[in-house]
Parts: sequence; C-alpha cells; structure tokens
Amino acid sequence: MKAIKISQPNSALLVDIPLPRLQDDEILIKVMASGICGTDIHIYRGDYMGGYPVIPGHEFSGVIEAVGDQVTRFQPGDRVAVEPNIPCDNCITCLNNRQNFCHNWIAIGVTRPGGMAQYTTAPEKAVFDIGEIPFEQGAFMEPLSCVLHGVSRLQPEIASRIAIFGAGPIGILLLQVLRLQGAAEVTVVDKNPNRVEFALKSGADGIATNLDDLERSYFDCVIDATGAIPVMNRTIEYVRQGGKILLFGVPPSGENLSLNAFTIFQKGLTVLSSFTSLRNSYQALHLLKQNRISLEGLISHKLSLSDFITGIETIEKGEEDVKKVMILPNH
Repeated sequence: MKAIKISQPNSALLVDIPLPRLQDDEILIKVMASGICGTDIHIYRGDYMGGYPVIPGHEFSGVIEAVGDQVTRFQPGDRVAVEPNIPCDNCITCLNNRQNFCHNWIAIGVTRPGGMAQYTTAPEKAVFDIGEIPFEQGAFMEPLSCVLHGVSRLQPEIASRIAIFGAGPIGILLLQVLRLQGAAEVTVVDKNPNRVEFALKSGADGIATNLDDLERSYFDCVIDATGAIPVMNRTIEYVRQGGKILLFGVPPSGENLSLNAFTIFQKGLTVLSSFTSLRNSYQALHLLKQNRISLEGLISHKLSLSDFITGIETIEKGEEDVKKVMILPNH
C-alpha cells in the first residue's frame, strides 16, 4: 500500500509499504478520507509530541476491510470513523475518568500509524459506526469531538456573548456548537476576509478582521482557535470582568504566553485550556447524523496522498480560501 511517512521534521515521503498486520482486537480500515489538522502540521514541522518515523493522520474515516478474531461489534464492509486517542483504561488518570491524560497514552497518527495511508489499523474500542453519512463528513468526528470537549470545559452560560479568534474549520465548528448551547451573540475574528465572510454565512452575529475593531472587556467568553501566541496574548483584553478564556488552538511547543498578571487578577478571570477530547465521539457522531452541524463549504480541497505536503503548504500560506484540506488515499 501507499502511505505518507514523516521520517524527521520537514521530511515527508510517499512510500510503498506492506499492509499492516492485524492483531486479534484490531480492525483493518481502508481509508477513504483523512483531514489535515494543525496537529499534523506541527508533527511535520517538528514541534509537537510523538516520535519519528510516523504515518500521520488522526481525522479519518473509511470502510472495514478485515477484523481480528476478538472483534465482535464490526464486520467487513462497515463504514467507520476512528477516535485516535487510545487510553490504557488502567492508570490513575484513566481510572479517574481523565482518559485524555492517560499515562500510557497512544494516539493513531501520532505514536502509531495513522490515516495518511491507503490502509491502517485501530483497536475495536477506538472505532465508531458512521452509518450512511459521507466519508468526508465522518472524518470530522474527531475535530468535532475535540470542540465538544472544549465547550464542555468552558461551560458558557445561556445567552452568553462570545468571541472566537480564528475562523478556520475549528472556529466554524466552535461557532455552531456554541449556538446549539444557547449563545446569544457570537463574534468571529480572522485576518482573512474570506474566512470571516464564511463565518457570517455559518451563523456568526458579528465579524472582524482586526482585533482592534472589537469592544474591550465586552465578552462573557473569549476563545482562541488560532494557536498563535500573539493572538492568545490578547484574549484578556476583550473578556469582561469575571469572564472566561478558553485557549483551544494548538500553540508551538516551547513558546511562552505573555499575559498581564495584574489584568487577570483585577478582572477575576478564569483561563482554561482543552486537550484533545474526552469520550465525545458518540456525541459528535450523533450531531453529524442528525444534521445539527453543517459541514457545507468547510472542505475546500480534496487531494491525493502524493499532495500531502502541498496540502500543508496551502494551509500554512492561507491561499485559495483554504479551509479543511481532505486527503483521499484511495480515490
């Protein structure tokens, strides 16, 4: 089969490798759609957890090719998506229902081969039936599950005024989930005018291309979905006294925030972060199956495996009105 292998930072090649060997509790999946995520870019650039070499890709769906002898819930031909985070279920954090911080954490596409390949394997417990929804939509199960976990961490009050910094795919998913949660006013900020116009069509009440255009100390909650340190640093300017900040975007490893400590004290702020998801895949799939989340227009590019680096560079440059770049390994 063909796969993308990142052998070291800034080095990814399309390689021919044998089909993965199937363990008794695993499922062999023919990958039909695999989204490029900011985490994949961090792995490619060498500033995120995980080792090398690795086959990336943790947002993917496909059809089951074969099942191990111990698999009971699935059979060949089933259409599925994968939760990439695999907890041990036996360490102190797992036993306290903090599986996203598992001490023996394994992640498909990070510490074991992922979905940027024609075929990959996953334990049965990490696989979810997507029914008849399109594969490209099924691949959104993982990012949507992360968004649901983030919003659960934030716990915004009904009728909140919320600002989202960043109008990429994650920002748009956050916007829609917050509206479902009862937000009264959601403002989306992004320097890309095409992206904020798309946010407006997706349900935003207000948009801006410059943070300086926002009213300071106005919002009940401010969410960073960029992972850009200079943007994250400014979140405290726009949240009201007693408000909440959610740092959702993945920042570069090793860089420090520069937040005014006295402002945090004076405003009495709550600053939160959100790491991956916590058993939110069923919730994400249910929202997708019931059409409560619209993915229309969110996929801007559909590329082959050989175009993986092109996809990353397109996202980094912000060209061609890029949103979600989807790799179709078996197209």
